[in-house]
Amino acid sequence: MHNKTVTMPASGIATEVVPVRGRVVKSKWARDLLTFLMVVGPGLIVMVADNDAGAVSTYSQAGAQYGPHTYFIQEMVVRLGIATGQGHAAMIYQRFGKWWGLFSLVDLQLLNFLTLVTEFAAIDLALAKLGVDPRAGVPLVAAGLLLIAVTGSYRRWERTVVFLCLLDLAWFFIAYVLRPPFGQIVQGTLVPHMPLGGLTTPLMFLVIAVVGTTVAPWQLFFQQSCIADKRLRFADVKWARLDTLLGATITIVAAGCMMLVGYASKTHGFTFTDPAQMAVDIGSFAGRFFKDAVLLLMINAAVLGTTTISLSSAWAYGEVRGWPHSLQLPVRKAPGFYMVYLLCLAAAAGLVLIPGAPLQLIILGVQVLAGVMLPSAIIFLQLLLNDKELLGEYANKPWNNAVNWTIIIVLFALSLILAAQVAAPNLFPAS
Repeated sequence: MHNKTVTMPASGIATEVVPVRGRVVKSKWARDLLTFLMVVGPGLIVMVADNDAGAVSTYSQAGAQYGPHTYFIQEMVVRLGIATGQGHAAMIYQRFGKWWGLFSLVDLQLLNFLTLVTEFAAIDLALAKLGVDPRAGVPLVAAGLLLIAVTGSYRRWERTVVFLCLLDLAWFFIAYVLRPPFGQIVQGTLVPHMPLGGLTTPLMFLVIAVVGTTVAPWQLFFQQSCIADKRLRFADVKWARLDTLLGATITIVAAGCMMLVGYASKTHGFTFTDPAQMAVDIGSFAGRFFKDAVLLLMINAAVLGTTTISLSSAWAYGEVRGWPHSLQLPVRKAPGFYMVYLLCLAAAAGLVLIPGAPLQLIILGVQVLAGVMLPSAIIFLQLLLNDKELLGEYANKPWNNAVNWTIIIVLFALSLILAAQVAAPNLFPAS
């Protein structure tokens, strides 16, 4: 018989190790790979889930209408989560007081709920184009999202969601097969120019929506709580950074592919209305397989967004209320945590099924709102990451601060432009 031993790896999670034929992993490369595979998850999930239904809509719309910074922010979340072992909401309450903590929590819950509506709106649109009645399909998807989270095992939930993240790689294949004009793409990338029509209101809204869907407030709360739930430690920092970088790379390239897919529909003379209709348009010249593939990827993106956003709400509320809040716990030991998750799913799914709801307008509008509300969330994070008493050697370096404050200033500028445009609709007239 093999001897069994229980070890405590850097991730802090007890695991049973069963030696096979007395062999021990001596290769440093193999040990590093195994350690990375133990740590990988939170960064990959938060980044790929960022390409949710709103992102599919926003990026494909950008590509269909106009053609073809996030790692630095999420890397700060990695350090803060590992250093404190607590979620973002709990840290804001502890370091800035009850009033600011309540402000950030209400801010998060409001934006999260509206974003969840966009996820189910995308599911509704995609199911309808697939010939499935959304009145039956949307509740079934919501039930599936509930089931993957209530198993009482963080690892089981993480494996399921990582598998869904890897399905996003199909965007690479679709973009390649549709064969967009790569010469024009390279030229447009190297020599940027203003789209036809100039600096118009729709263009400004789309720019802010792209920013809003690239870095959303829920990501800060989700990844920090996810790291705390997984119990990563300082020994895992470099692997958690690599996890986040891998996710960011996949996300950026997949977003570019979404733009290319949208641009392919434009080159065939179609006008963008929503991503589900865009899939139907693509099917008219590329075949039914590609229509169904885009629709299923749209649903997959919405499922990823829904589970991560709902969990960010449940974790944040549980941290503030002092409830047990972990995917490691069964429902009977963390009823409040799972109830918040369930209510998020049920309320958003129910709202989407209201007849006549302007789904595409809701999707784009929420991305704009995220772009407007994001700066306040990042400021809390930036202040926490400069707390040397809290982080010690893992506090921000001068170059971190230079990059992060630049991002914050750009986001504030975009928010002010949006506010000015709302107050003066003719500020960016079409040329």
